[in-house]
Amino acid sequence: MDQLKAMRYFVKVAETGSFTKAAQHFDVPASSLSRRVADLENHLGAVLLKRSTRVVRLTEIGRVYQQQVRDILARLSATDELVGSYQSKPMGQLKISATVGFGESLLLPLMDEFSQRYPDVVLDIELSDALSALGRDDVDIAIRGGYIPDERVVAVKLKDNRFILAASPHYLDQQGMPADALALKQHNGLLYRAPQGILPWLSFIEGKWQDVSPQALAVSNAGSWLIDKAIKGQGLIMLPRWALQKALDQGLLLEVTLPSPVAVSRNDTLGIYLLYPQNRYQVPKIKAAVDFLVARLSLTVS
Repeated sequence: MDQLKAMRYFVKVAETGSFTKAAQHFDVPASSLSRRVADLENHLGAVLLKRSTRVVRLTEIGRVYQQQVRDILARLSATDELVGSYQSKPMGQLKISATVGFGESLLLPLMDEFSQRYPDVVLDIELSDALSALGRDDVDIAIRGGYIPDERVVAVKLKDNRFILAASPHYLDQQGMPADALALKQHNGLLYRAPQGILPWLSFIEGKWQDVSPQALAVSNAGSWLIDKAIKGQGLIMLPRWALQKALDQGLLLEVTLPSPVAVSRNDTLGIYLLYPQNRYQVPKIKAAVDFLVARLSLTVS
């Protein structure tokens, strides 16, 4: 039995929930793939998959085995790629995962230049606020906001991710400038929904943190939509400075500063991080992308 091939077949069946889809992926007969997986189960002396006429599901031990096998296959793939591409030029598919707002505002505008520099690299860019695990999700580079991640990856801080308060001149003319943080509760707010939930507006007042969130006029994880509503004078907004900078530079929004600063977290070390597996930096396509993004994004406003 070719155990390595059987492991690859098993992982794809587990991911797709279908022997047929897995067979199509490898361009082999479904019956042949099914026999290979059955041979693997016999070799291990364990049932990895529950089979029915409609769907295939992992057993409890199957889930444990899948995680271990997936990690092994990822390391093998990284090793093969590193050896095969040693001292070669950047080429092949490069998968980048980035948060929607940062990707649309800062990442995507740069990638045409990257493609011109490295025409043999095929970009596969996914914008999502959902967390991606490097290696497990076939992601070469991830860009995420928040704190330094716990994953065993290299984390390069591209910029601060401090949120600032802003509003349009029209809104401030109509509703007035908030006198202090507590006055925000009487204003209309355009609230951002992060993966962990709606971000609160917090202020350290009289020795303790207080929630000073305004009345919600709109809630979304689409920062550009919230910015558009803020420009139209519909409410106050809190987003990272890099997200609001263009509107601030054009005078469409004004930064609102208060005696007691407002934040979305009690921790002031929020940042935007570029993440990549340490053992893959020498792969030319990844090294080229990491060096390019770190150099270019460090020049943009924090």
